[in-house]
Amino acid sequence: MKDKRILFVSSEVVPYLPETELSSTSFNAAKNAHSKGVQTRIFMPRFGVINERRHQLHEVIRLSGMNLVVNDIDMPLIIKVASIPKERMQVYFIDNEEYFKRKAVFTDEDDHLFNDNDERAIFFAKGVVETVKKLNWAPDIIHVHGWMASMLPIYLKEFYKEEPLFTESKIVTSLYNGGFEGNLNEDFVNKVIFDLKEPKKVAHLQTPSYVNILKCAIENSDAVVYGSETIPLELSKFLELQKIPVLGYGLENQKEAYLKFYTDLLSV
Repeated sequence: MKDKRILFVSSEVVPYLPETELSSTSFNAAKNAHSKGVQTRIFMPRFGVINERRHQLHEVIRLSGMNLVVNDIDMPLIIKVASIPKERMQVYFIDNEEYFKRKAVFTDEDDHLFNDNDERAIFFAKGVVETVKKLNWAPDIIHVHGWMASMLPIYLKEFYKEEPLFTESKIVTSLYNGGFEGNLNEDFVNKVIFDLKEPKKVAHLQTPSYVNILKCAIENSDAVVYGSETIPLELSKFLELQKIPVLGYGLENQKEAYLKFYTDLLSV
C-alpha cells in the first residue's frame, strides 16, 4: 500500500470532536495507513464546536471562494486546514457560515435534529469532491465514515461520474451502530434528485432515516467495513443481498486487516 492514496472522509474525527467509536476509528484508520507510507488526506465538517485557536485551523484561500449549489441556492465554500500533532497528517475542514457556524454538531439544545442536516450532508459531499479536484489529488481508496459523510458515494457514482480524477477510485463505507432517531427533512430526496435527476437511484431517501441513508451509501460503494461489532439488523440483512466485499469487525489485528482489505480491493 506504500505510496497509494487514501481519502478518509468522516463526520467526526478525534481530537477535533469528542472520542467516540466513529471518531476514534476513522482517525486510527488514517493514522495507521499514514504510518505505513500511504498518502492520506482527512476531510470532516468544520462544526462550530471545534476550537479553531486550540487546534490551529487556518483558512486556505486558494481552495476557498467557490459556491456550491444546494437545492438551487448558492452556498459559499470555505476550506480550513490543520495538522494533527505528532502525526504530520493534514485534516481539511469543509465550512460554511450557514451550515456549520452553530455551536452544535447534529442536534439543538433540546436534542432535536437540525432541520437542515440533509442540506449539510449534500454540501459536505460536494465540498469534499470540489476540494479534492482543486488539489488535483486522485485517491485510490475513498473511505467514508458516519452518516453525514454518507452522501459522498452516490454523488461520486452519479453526480461526478464523468470526473476523471475519481475514475479508478474504490469507495469503502464503514457502518456503525450509532446513528440518530427519527428522520431527516422529508424534502431530502427532492434536494438530491435536483442534482442527480434519477429518482430511482435515491428511492431509499423517500424516508430519510439513518438506516435508509446508509442503504443508499452501501448501494454506491465498492466495499463495506463493520465499524461497530453490531449494526442495525435491517442494515446487516440488506448488506447480505449486496455482492460486494465486506470486512467484519475485530479489534485484534484491525490495523493489518484494514490495509489488507484495501490492498485486496485494489487488486480486483
